[in-house]
Amino acid sequence: MLRPWELSLEIDRQSDTAIHKQIAQKIVADIQSGRFTPGIALPGTRDLANKIQVNRKTVIQAYDELVAQGWLVSENKRGTFVSQRILSINYSNQPPSAHFKNKVDSAPTAVSPFISKRSANDIIHFSDGLPDARLLPIELMARAMRHALNITARNNKANYGDPRGALILREAILQMLNIERALQAKIDNVCMVRGSQMGIYLIAKTCIKPNQNIVIEQLASPLVREALKSSNANLISVSHDQEGINTDHLAILCAQQKIHAVYVSPNHQMPTAVVMSQNRRDRLLALAEQYEFLIIEDDSGYEFNFSKENYLPLASVARTKRVIYIGSLSKVLAPGFRLGFIVAATEVIEACAKKISIIDRQGDLTTELAVAELLHLGEIKKHLLRTVKIYEARQNLLKDLLQKELGHLVAFNRATNGLAIWLELQPGINIHALINGAELEKVHFNAGAEYSHNLQPVSAIRLGFANLNEEEIRMGVYRLKKAMHNQQPKLLRA
Repeated sequence: MLRPWELSLEIDRQSDTAIHKQIAQKIVADIQSGRFTPGIALPGTRDLANKIQVNRKTVIQAYDELVAQGWLVSENKRGTFVSQRILSINYSNQPPSAHFKNKVDSAPTAVSPFISKRSANDIIHFSDGLPDARLLPIELMARAMRHALNITARNNKANYGDPRGALILREAILQMLNIERALQAKIDNVCMVRGSQMGIYLIAKTCIKPNQNIVIEQLASPLVREALKSSNANLISVSHDQEGINTDHLAILCAQQKIHAVYVSPNHQMPTAVVMSQNRRDRLLALAEQYEFLIIEDDSGYEFNFSKENYLPLASVARTKRVIYIGSLSKVLAPGFRLGFIVAATEVIEACAKKISIIDRQGDLTTELAVAELLHLGEIKKHLLRTVKIYEARQNLLKDLLQKELGHLVAFNRATNGLAIWLELQPGINIHALINGAELEKVHFNAGAEYSHNLQPVSAIRLGFANLNEEEIRMGVYRLKKAMHNQQPKLLRA
């Protein structure tokens, strides 16, 4: 529905100002105040006339004047809409109604350039590792959602359920984890959450106490840092390299002070996308046993493995009970489908369920049932196989273009997992000048400092490629190259 809500608009019938002018004044004032945004549908002339109890011709007269002035646009058989143009007027300090009292029949004095949806989308956005929602099997998802709605409505189950998530979905997730990722979990070890970020937050709230020491790699997701800080823990930075977390440095930290937990993403270190070596994995598990700390393993991008070696999760090691495993289906499907999971000891899952019942009561039952159906039918597996091939081709294209066009200015790891590339800049490049130049060229990326401990300077950028098709990737690299070379006097050493 274009107009699901009734418009509230008051008319002063004792005023000397004609009613059609009052209507026009109030609409213009509401556009300027932001109440009416570009593209919003206004009520039909008959509906508005009935609402404010005036003759329909009075509303038509007001609309016609605003259309002529450019405030509104009229579309045949669809109705009247606030113009997509961004109109700016040099106001005095008077309230909008006073300003327009005698000015409504004059056109706006200044009009900014027309901004359409196409020009707004013209920005090439190298995401932070998001998937391409355009690849989602919409018809399959829609069918599964309809089935889920029918089941919940007809069986009167559209009410509160298990805060750990729908049993049928937890069973499907458990089967996937035990078979494909070699976990040895039970159904009571699984809890559904709204994405991996919520999972990390819940673990922070349930397993970490104030002032306990949590180790996190020097470069890490800022959202993860905030989630861990929510428990009032002390975050300690540890170094890492091309093999992952520096376990020698971690051993020194453990010897110096009591460490309660270590957060890692071994299959795709965030943000560098480095895969932790087997030696480092073994050492990390050994240190966890020796110093009795928890390992919070974030494996939300496990599916996007483009290397020849396939490392199993830390949580798959049978002898360890110290790993809390967090995963997600959001990147497999689309970010809008907030589905993640925690695999941990039963007492941890029970504590998480209690927290969920307080803040969210339960997850999205309809979505959970729909995704469970697609998992059981094998449709998500088919979708994943298809998208992994597409994303790998996009990654290879981006790497080839970067090497060809910017190889003398940047360095990156050719063999990485995940949906983004960590691009290290040559010493002569000024990162701040590059960011400003990229903004002018309409290309966006995440700067390295966003991930560093205490926002320390990092001469690197992160380029998420999965959300872009091949044409967009080519355009993005072209603009990035142009941004660098346009700023060459500032960016490069002589």
